[in-house]
Amino acid sequence: MHLMISDAGVEFVIKFCADLATHEPIDDRERESIKVFCELAPLLRAPFDEHSDTTHVTASAIVTGAPGVVLHLHKRLNMWLQPGGHIDAGESIDQAALREAREETGLQLQHFLGLPRFIHLDVHPGPRGHTHLDVRYLLIASNETFAPAEGESKEVKWFAWDQVLDTAEDGARGAILAAHKIINL
Repeated sequence: MHLMISDAGVEFVIKFCADLATHEPIDDRERESIKVFCELAPLLRAPFDEHSDTTHVTASAIVTGAPGVVLHLHKRLNMWLQPGGHIDAGESIDQAALREAREETGLQLQHFLGLPRFIHLDVHPGPRGHTHLDVRYLLIASNETFAPAEGESKEVKWFAWDQVLDTAEDGARGAILAAHKIINL
């Protein structure tokens, strides 16, 4: 029997669904993802625990810097995606996005303007029949040299803003557009 970990996700989901009411979706895909998130996530006993249910909340980040946007070639999926992944026990979702991005890129990163900033939501199939409710943040790199952690994809690249949409997987495009809009305010 799997013991449910203490999951701060329940509290997050309640507040996040309320906050999403004022979030302006970047496209129809995000609009649908918001609808699905607010239907599914409140039903989860432990939304941040990847072992509790095949549907769970994940965290990712659009990483930007002087050269543009970072994508990595996902090892199992063989797609160019933004860094991200599962939320560890005791970790907040914005901490998970930062940790995952640091592990997968090796870059020195911080949240945009020093504060966690949710920019995009995407619901998509994950590996092993899972559904990922992916909450995305905007991170800024203070260096440009990659040093992914052991076991992470070594295929990490900077893409210019005007080229990244040609390479990024469909699910990442909306988040990249949302980041670009914020960066260029």
